[in-house]
Amino acid sequence: MQFESSGAGFTVVFDAVMSDGTVISPAAPGSEPTPRGRAFQARRRNRHDRGLRGELMLPALPGSLTRAEKFNELLMDSAERLSELWGDALDAVEFAVEDIPGSLESLTGTGERVPMAFFRPAAADTPAVITIYRRPVEQLADNQDELREIVHEVVIEQVAGLLNLSPDAVDPAYRRFRRY
Repeated sequence: MQFESSGAGFTVVFDAVMSDGTVISPAAPGSEPTPRGRAFQARRRNRHDRGLRGELMLPALPGSLTRAEKFNELLMDSAERLSELWGDALDAVEFAVEDIPGSLESLTGTGERVPMAFFRPAAADTPAVITIYRRPVEQLADNQDELREIVHEVVIEQVAGLLNLSPDAVDPAYRRFRRY
């Protein structure tokens, strides 16, 4: 882009970009325009004419999942295990994931412990819902194996509260593998 002053104002002259990415810069009036190289969009991420960069990880590989998607899978694995153990009792229960509790600011202001999950019993027209808070649970775990165990234990505790049972009665493996 060039600015040319002319009389009371100025004139803006833009460079022309050809279909092959070559930039033609206008010269002085009456002279031939001169090519200046490729435009930025044509150069961007295409160094050495090797083509544009592709995905670093194929979508089917486990490394391509986000932390939230991995957490959702851990929750579904835990829910499936408990549904195999309890069958009909958990058929109407819905599992949900939220990042943080809605009342987190007021809880931290009062110094109360942040909840890991919450369950809402079934009503006449709504099913029972168990909500797991992802960020507080993730902060307890040091690695993926611990996260799997903590998620399963939190789900067991919420199902136990929903069914009015002890966590050991819900799953005999409750706290069996805990290292902390």
